[in-house]
Amino acid sequence: MSKSLYLAPIALALALTGCGGAAETAEGGATSGEAIAAVAAPNGQKWSETVAQTEAGGYVMGNPDAPIKLVEYMSITCSHCATFGEEAFNTIRDEYVESGRVSFEIRNFVRDPLDLTAAILSRCGGEGPFFALTKQALSNQGPMFEKAQAMGDATYQSVLSQEPNVRFVSLAEQLDLISYFQQRGVSADQAKACLSETATAEKLMADTQTAVQDFDIQGTPTFLINGQKIDGTSWNMVETRLKEAGAR
Repeated sequence: MSKSLYLAPIALALALTGCGGAAETAEGGATSGEAIAAVAAPNGQKWSETVAQTEAGGYVMGNPDAPIKLVEYMSITCSHCATFGEEAFNTIRDEYVESGRVSFEIRNFVRDPLDLTAAILSRCGGEGPFFALTKQALSNQGPMFEKAQAMGDATYQSVLSQEPNVRFVSLAEQLDLISYFQQRGVSADQAKACLSETATAEKLMADTQTAVQDFDIQGTPTFLINGQKIDGTSWNMVETRLKEAGAR
């Protein structure tokens, strides 16, 4: 992954390669490991409301000592990530994270300037709203892509030719992302401040490059369970692997 994605103008066409999603069929009974007992959250707390930023640059929900750690590398411009979120997020949160057996971490794997802009905004509210804002951003793919196409290549390249501290503010305005996130609790001033912080974009790009180097992440979504990359991108496959690890 080159920093040219962040530093130089690039074409309007979205690079949809690298967005996986072939259906898989999980084999076996998903009972290879011993079942792990549920772990109750502290009194007055819910594991799904326990969210923290991680050293890897992601955000993790759930019991920090959960014996099963599920990580998703995802891109907000990946249609298969949106499909997975629709199919799986509520179940992961309500059945697996709340049990205390599983923690769930999302790590942004940025593929293009639209993805990078939306990722910055999804993080702008901090730890608490990150998962909800990411889910909302995924559900906004269609309108975002339509507005990007309506910009035309010349306007798009002109926006990306601006200085880094104004580039993503301008792109977010063109895509109506500032107003979209404003309706979801991130003020316009807050959004613009986040988009102007060049260190955030640089860190997201660096984390993406690290994912390629450390885990050979080539597309999204890609999943790790306890640090091991698993084969498959469907919720059926991921849930099977969680059960095999004892989350049942």
